[in-house]
Amino acid sequence: MYVYQDYDQRLLEERVAQYRDQTRRYLAGQLSEDEFLVLRLQNGLYIQRYAPMMRISVPYGMLNSTQVRKLASITRDYDKGFCHVSTRQNIQLNWPELADTPDILAELASVQMHAIQTSGNCIRNITTDEYAGVNPREIEDPRPWCEVIRQWATFNPEFAYLPRKFKIAVNAVPDADPALIGVHDIGVQIVHDHNGETGFQVWAGGGLGRTPMTGEVIGEFVAWPDLLAYLEAILRVYNKYGNRDNKYKARIKILVKALGADKFRELAEAEFAELKGGAMTLTREEVARIKACFVDPDYRTDVDTTALHNALDQHRAFNRWYHTNTRAHKKDGYRSVTLTLKKTGRIPGDITDEQLEDVADLADRYAFSEVRTTHQQNMVLADVAEDELYDLWQQLDALGFATPNLGLITDIVACPGGDLCALANAKSVPIAEGIQRQFDDLDFVHDLGPLDVNISGCMNACGHHHIGHIGILGVDKKGKEFYQITLGGRGDRQSRIGEKMGPSFESHEVTGVIGKIISVYLDNRLENEPFISTYERIGMDPFKEVVYG
Repeated sequence: MYVYQDYDQRLLEERVAQYRDQTRRYLAGQLSEDEFLVLRLQNGLYIQRYAPMMRISVPYGMLNSTQVRKLASITRDYDKGFCHVSTRQNIQLNWPELADTPDILAELASVQMHAIQTSGNCIRNITTDEYAGVNPREIEDPRPWCEVIRQWATFNPEFAYLPRKFKIAVNAVPDADPALIGVHDIGVQIVHDHNGETGFQVWAGGGLGRTPMTGEVIGEFVAWPDLLAYLEAILRVYNKYGNRDNKYKARIKILVKALGADKFRELAEAEFAELKGGAMTLTREEVARIKACFVDPDYRTDVDTTALHNALDQHRAFNRWYHTNTRAHKKDGYRSVTLTLKKTGRIPGDITDEQLEDVADLADRYAFSEVRTTHQQNMVLADVAEDELYDLWQQLDALGFATPNLGLITDIVACPGGDLCALANAKSVPIAEGIQRQFDDLDFVHDLGPLDVNISGCMNACGHHHIGHIGILGVDKKGKEFYQITLGGRGDRQSRIGEKMGPSFESHEVTGVIGKIISVYLDNRLENEPFISTYERIGMDPFKEVVYG
């Protein structure tokens, strides 16, 4: 992962001192609420339903064990002993005291972390595949390019006050979209030309929220030296023509749709022509400097898998976990392991201070001191030797991180919803727990196969309900909580927005509705056919007929 240079640390410490003074002036009554609003958002601080919420940046989901331990101590000392992994791979504190937030930022800075640009109308955390760098399907490691973009975007004054928040993701897998670039403001797909030279297909205009859309290809092939110039060209078009009068029409997706992809591309290319070959041009030396931060760890060459295969034969629970929660690795003798934060009865994505310390210990012992956060609100140990998987599984099982449900119906993605968020129309967590309890038979859950259930408490779509195979959206009807169901969304290949089923349901009806949806799937699926394939084959009508009678 990227290692801070002296100037990185100096910039960070200067920002902490600046924010400390801003907070002091606000608490002393020297700054108004409106004046402080912009300043706190630039440092990741929201005011939520019951307390402030601080969003901590985790660039492209990468943490080291020292940082994880620091998060544990901050969670214990400044919060209520737990934090939340968000769908943008960040960490959120839900109960900090406003007066303590400068101290929290200072603690984060001591381990090369921050909360800069995790909120507000700016370029947010740059994200990618949680298995980046070890995914055997990728054409190259996308993390250096994420870091190049992060360094360009952070503190960039031209993009500090955009019409609306702005999200960028990078993908290096040619036949899938684990980074969800199709639903980002800008999506960057790494491609190679016929000479094997790196370039980028650049998308723009994707996004979820109130008006969900998938992006359009704006740059078919952008040579690697021109990456930042091309991104800056797109941002300049957005800055010039984006709607600043209506926040519901301010995202770049609205602009791309209004202008049309061809006109938007024409405007972007005109800006790019002015920037190409200028100060934004990347050099081989600079890219090499960044890539040098992402070297392979010291992989073992003596991994003996005999004991692993014996354990797989002898232990059914371990076998199930191995085939569900571990992934193929680019290095022979290694697997990537996902720690599921979705045990029934827990809030999806929440993790306690003690658990964070346990994860840090496991990372030191088994995974070269590295931990990753995922879009699905889980954590990953990316580099685990196969002859250590059984020992690791035993420890994960004791800690509650080994539920073998990754990618299945109970691996639910859910925002904090009305339990914490001031924007939410309805609660998310009780709905998630209700579904998990309804499908508590692991044999049945595994028989259902891959099935993404995503829940959002409001139209901001922090739970990514639009791209769930089954999406659940909390809506308000005259002060009462209702839930709208969508089917057929997906984010595993090219992203697609789910289709609304029909009228919404009261909270007590949701689990029964999900049960009926599953029954239609079981009645209609072909042998080994996953839910999304059945839906794509038979369409919405059979589901509506059973659900609405």
